[in-house]
Amino acid sequence: MTRVQRPRFVVVSDHADTFPALLTDLDRRFGRDYEVTGLRSTDAEDGLQRLADDGCVLALLIVDERVTTPPAPVLFGCGRRLHPQAKRILLVRRGNWSARHPVVAAMALGQVDYHLYSPWVPLERLLYPAISDFLAAWDVTREADVVPVRIVGARQAARSHDIRDKLSRASIPYWFHDADSETGRRLLGEIGRDGSVLPVLVLYTGVVLDDPIDAELIATLGMKTRPSASSCDVAVIGAGPAGLAAAVYASSEGLDTMILEPEIPGGQAGTSSMIRNYLGFQRGISGEELASRAVEQAWLFGTDFVLSQGATGVRRQGSRRIVRTSDGTEVAARAVVVATGMTWRRLGVPRLEALVGSGVFYGAAGAEAQAVTGQDVVVVGGGNSAGQAAVHLARHARSVTMVVRSGGLGVTMSEYLATVIGATPNIAVIVHSEVVDVHGAAGLASLTVVDRRSGRRRDLPATALFLLIGAEPHTAWLPGSVARDERGFGLTGRDLLRDGSGAPGWPLHRPPMLLESSLPGVFAAGDVRHRSVKRVAAAAGEGATAIQLVHEYLADQPLS
Repeated sequence: MTRVQRPRFVVVSDHADTFPALLTDLDRRFGRDYEVTGLRSTDAEDGLQRLADDGCVLALLIVDERVTTPPAPVLFGCGRRLHPQAKRILLVRRGNWSARHPVVAAMALGQVDYHLYSPWVPLERLLYPAISDFLAAWDVTREADVVPVRIVGARQAARSHDIRDKLSRASIPYWFHDADSETGRRLLGEIGRDGSVLPVLVLYTGVVLDDPIDAELIATLGMKTRPSASSCDVAVIGAGPAGLAAAVYASSEGLDTMILEPEIPGGQAGTSSMIRNYLGFQRGISGEELASRAVEQAWLFGTDFVLSQGATGVRRQGSRRIVRTSDGTEVAARAVVVATGMTWRRLGVPRLEALVGSGVFYGAAGAEAQAVTGQDVVVVGGGNSAGQAAVHLARHARSVTMVVRSGGLGVTMSEYLATVIGATPNIAVIVHSEVVDVHGAAGLASLTVVDRRSGRRRDLPATALFLLIGAEPHTAWLPGSVARDERGFGLTGRDLLRDGSGAPGWPLHRPPMLLESSLPGVFAAGDVRHRSVKRVAAAAGEGATAIQLVHEYLADQPLS
């Protein structure tokens, strides 16, 4: 019988005070499931090569910052080349908080994924939780051994992509099999399907879904798709960071809270592969995980989640605000928080739009990262979301080309992210350019880029195109009584005032509160709001602030 190799930790250090102790402590907790190997720095490159040749799966590469022959960056580069999925951890000595510490630059340059302190005691508080976090992040990059959902479909079909994306954002592992593959055909035969209707989903319970609509898929996975009550204290429209924060604070403070979300919780932030500057997460956190934690937190406080249902209107009825959902249901709320966020702006190239979901994707689409392994992909956009997508995709794709309208990344992108992109060898940046055409029948094959200064056109090979070129607010559903700016963002607070003296049509003697819209009792938070900061932390802060204002508003309203 062939012995299945366990995934492996490799520790590289030359120091007697570190080497045996760390190996022992790691083996004590993780040795049952992982091989723990130590290498001296002079042997490390050869050792990593031998592991790769033997087909070993490297989970963590831990390198002592003090090694010099070769230095840690060289070893991490070797590790990334031979074991691209392994997480790279720099072991640093505690006590040096200088801004010039090597780990600061290494993190900014994308040379390491995480850092670990030495000494690492107490073990249960410092070493073991950190290693568990690193392993959780590594495990996300692997195909799961067991999954609750198997999918058979056409890989480049728009609906196949959409379902994979929704499952990924909902943190539901799945296997995807192309309908033309041997595995796909075998699975279709097992469930008695001929492949004429795709995609087909096979759940662990034995339930089979043939090209399900979103509501059917969500309901089968055990989530609510219709409101179970006709009234509530607070209706939160949208489950991005602002809406989730509003739900957490409202429900935790005793308000009967319902949240309506037309898709999967997380909003645009939920598609970010890594958010490094969110307060309190020193190692960063993926948008998917942040959203998943917030959903569970709100649910445990009693928030009523209704998915696949967006709002189609809101009107005033006495002291209540009536929210109409997309299936025609009406919910009476004492107050409403609009946190519907934004959607990606369309590029407007007709042939490109015809390939959406078939090689062309709006947003980061983390579900597609594995699918582009070894391929050439293009990312359009110069903001943080585009930068995060490029870095994430570069771990799988052969090449990533960023197409940017401006003269460089520094204009609209965080400095640390621009630095990482500059240091990633398989990411190229084309400035002063835009995509004007795409080519391909069943899927994307190449695209045409034009230089906006010279007019010169050139074709780039690409099997996937990710567009992150700015966004438009989800406010088309709002009635005329809710004022918006010329771009559709909701006006609130002082932005409703004319010349600082009053808001046109405002029915109350008091002025609008900070986040209150032109319809009293309806508040706006996050990216949907005019002059919002467009940061995850700011959106969450506005969601929390909105609930404080809701309390103030409800204090002056009758209970009936």
